Amino acid sequence: MKFDSPIAVKEIAALIGAELEGNDALMATGINEIHKVEQGDITFVDFEKYYNASLHSAASIIIINKKVEAPAGKALLVISDPFSAYVSLVKRYRPFVPATTPISDTAVVGEGTVLFPQVFVGHHVRIGKNCVIHPNVTIYDHTVIGDNVIIHAGTVLGADAFYFKRRADREVMYDKLESCGRVIIESDVEIGAGCTIDKGVSGDTIIGRGTKFDNMVHIGHGAVIGRNCLFAAQVGIGGKVKVEDNVIIWGQVGVNKDLTIGKGAVILGQSGVGSSIEGGKTYFGSPVEEAREKKKELAWIKRIPEMWTRLNS
Repeated sequence: MKFDSPIAVKEIAALIGAELEGNDALMATGINEIHKVEQGDITFVDFEKYYNASLHSAASIIIINKKVEAPAGKALLVISDPFSAYVSLVKRYRPFVPATTPISDTAVVGEGTVLFPQVFVGHHVRIGKNCVIHPNVTIYDHTVIGDNVIIHAGTVLGADAFYFKRRADREVMYDKLESCGRVIIESDVEIGAGCTIDKGVSGDTIIGRGTKFDNMVHIGHGAVIGRNCLFAAQVGIGGKVKVEDNVIIWGQVGVNKDLTIGKGAVILGQSGVGSSIEGGKTYFGSPVEEAREKKKELAWIKRIPEMWTRLNS
């Protein structure tokens, strides 16, 4: 998420009650997760094993729970609970604004676009030209939709990221990390009925141009889906996954978070993807392997009873 205008790091420190170390002249330009940070961004870290990655990332300002030496040019905001401090900044600079109408006065809808009855369009949404949005589609705040997009009934764009911090010493254990990212649907995309595409925690969930989804597809927060991909029904994509261009994923495939599916890969139905896979190959199974090898393996498994009988006869 980018701020409307830069904010002095001294002001940020005062807002969250943090001790400022390092460069106190910085201006913050946005809030971002560690894997998507850019120069000028604020990020946070509260586990020591991630200190090095955070301190040497592109982020200019790091909210941290321990005094360490600030890298040259960066600012550290030292506070006991960086998670809660980060959430407080999200709530301040992207506050929750209740809807009062089915289509927000701040939304922009392009020429030739058709919105069927019961469509909800939130604040600051932008929809391009010649789109068709079918009944009961929900489009959360700040979503961006290109031209010639078709969205079928009951789909939800922009629900919050599934991201919580576990507090084991509390009766209610899970603290919500407030989402301030967006969903971006590029032009010529078609999304089936009953799909759910979550916004990024602080960055964007992106569906690339020309991609087509069947019904009941779920895309997790911050995932980036390439161009001209084809997803069949009941595919589930975990948060922060990168799917490159021209990938085909058949029905009921599950893809774990934080991995990459290479360009042109094909994943056959009911497979489970637990780690990154190369492009240009066909995969099957759980965990997936190249389909030819997996089918040979299954053929041998089917022969086990026969082989066992022979060995014991």
